[in-house]
Amino acid sequence: MRLGRRAFLNSLAASVVAPAVLRLARADAPQVTLKLHHFFSSVSSGHEKFVVPWARRVTAQSAGRIRIDIFPSMQLGGAPAQLFDQARDGLADIAWAVPGYTPGRFGRIEAFELPFLPSRRALVNSKALEDFAATNLRDEFREVHPICFSCRDHSVIHTNRAVRAVSDLRGLRLHVPNRLAAESVHALGASGVTVPVAQVPMAVSGHAIEGCLMPWDAVPALRLNDLLKQHTDFAESALSTSTFVLAMNKLAYERLPQDLKTVIDENSGLVAAGMAGAMWDGEAKIVADMVRERGDPITVLEEDEIANWRAATKSVVSLWLRQMKERKTNGGKLLANIHALIGKYASEPEPQGPPPTEPHVTEPEVVSRPPTQSQPPNRPQAAAVAAQPKADAPATAVRPAAKPAAKPAAKRAPLKELDIPL
Repeated sequence: MRLGRRAFLNSLAASVVAPAVLRLARADAPQVTLKLHHFFSSVSSGHEKFVVPWARRVTAQSAGRIRIDIFPSMQLGGAPAQLFDQARDGLADIAWAVPGYTPGRFGRIEAFELPFLPSRRALVNSKALEDFAATNLRDEFREVHPICFSCRDHSVIHTNRAVRAVSDLRGLRLHVPNRLAAESVHALGASGVTVPVAQVPMAVSGHAIEGCLMPWDAVPALRLNDLLKQHTDFAESALSTSTFVLAMNKLAYERLPQDLKTVIDENSGLVAAGMAGAMWDGEAKIVADMVRERGDPITVLEEDEIANWRAATKSVVSLWLRQMKERKTNGGKLLANIHALIGKYASEPEPQGPPPTEPHVTEPEVVSRPPTQSQPPNRPQAAAVAAQPKADAPATAVRPAAKPAAKPAAKRAPLKELDIPL
């Protein structure tokens, strides 16, 4: 009886000590460092209001066991069009890439860039795209582990000529973000021109182009509000948008222990897509309000006028459907699915202000210079090289600059560096 009592007490003590031992073992577990690469600048909205907060959540929920080193402005080398392949090949553990930068390669996701198919709201499109991806994009993105899909803010027509009808576009040369936007602009009677985005202001000043099709968030970054005084927006649907994928290297994901995979999974899908979409919508509202306060006219086309634009761009949709048929894909079924998913999320709330920050969380590292190992073969772009320290200076890590809580004064554009690929 005494032996049984002793065994019971020893068992009870072991059960009390075991959780503490497990916690200690978890605290002593090695830290995993992941490299996240993207083309936006370190002071852009995409970086400060999506990439950094997302990385911060992952670090916090892993109790610091996942460290994410963020390399903005293509600091690991290469060009924005190569980001997907960098994630696939392991040159970066995670990359925030634009599938549309390699035209025709990702045909199914391009459907969200068709004229007047997506909503004007990035949050609606991002959540719809994430649902769409779960059933339609697994094969197209099988080479990586997708964390989330999202859409940027819808494109707006920025010119120095009032554009209120299709006829007002005739003869204009406009910069466009992707191939389907170029085809749409051509169908509307204008010419779609693709120039390096950093050179758009110079192209406007030199009269090489008369305007551009760009999202609202790019207006202050390119100082378009100083060059182009007329803006044409759309009340409901969008003439164009751009899709994104936050892609993780498959091996980098698979070699994580199961509890850290769970952390990544819990910050993937609709959670991450919603963060990105809400960020773009919030930026669009801030910039559009700023443009109005400056007194620049914004023409908002209602659905009855947009019907004429839809009719003029039907040929773009028809061409895409033929291309899908050549790939033995039912494009009509995909479009019906997208319409249903956009309707599913149409009631998502409009942005009211900047997203709340999460206090008491370790900041992810924003690396000012790429590491020396595992470099892509391509040399960094000129802007990235200029931003790096001298060769004999030690690599440093800096925290992103804190954003002021107060709303900017009226008639002042938010100050940002160029947040688009050079």
